[in-house]
Amino acid sequence: MPEPKLADGERGPVLFAVWRTSNAAQVDGFEQFLAREQLADIVPTYQLLRTASMWKECKAAPFEVPPKEVWPKVRDLLVLLRELRQQQVLHVFEVVSGYRGPALNRCAGGAPGSSHQLFAVDIAPIADSEGARLCGFWREHGQQWDMGVSRYPSGRVHIDRNGFRTWGASHQRVSSHCLAPADR
Repeated sequence: MPEPKLADGERGPVLFAVWRTSNAAQVDGFEQFLAREQLADIVPTYQLLRTASMWKECKAAPFEVPPKEVWPKVRDLLVLLRELRQQQVLHVFEVVSGYRGPALNRCAGGAPGSSHQLFAVDIAPIADSEGARLCGFWREHGQQWDMGVSRYPSGRVHIDRNGFRTWGASHQRVSSHCLAPADR
């Protein structure tokens, strides 16, 4: 059976294996943390460590292990992603962007206070029906999960645990897919 086509085919397992040879100790420590937290099977490591999609333009690495002080945020977000799968909100998705250091975030056009600097994920592809279920989950449970969610014009979806909020194409709440017209 052929491998599914990746949303970010360039930063796949092969490039990760090459990058990992120079970063083995950091990656091993990160994977040991995920294993201790019983979260190693939620998202493949190579996806979780992807930096901004504009990594080449910004002359940055394609992958980065977040600083250790960020790892609890990684744990918290993986717990949420596991819950979203268990609740059948999300099925198959790929993490196309995770942690970004401040310099890469600036270069990639991220907001000055971007949650990617604390740890957030952008995922793709998700079907419209999954997007609707995700918005429903956010409306019903987002506050207790301290969940931020957005769907960008590209179809990518941002998820974090850095505050209960939503936004859309204009980077404002009013443009969010997750709000009913009366809430905008």
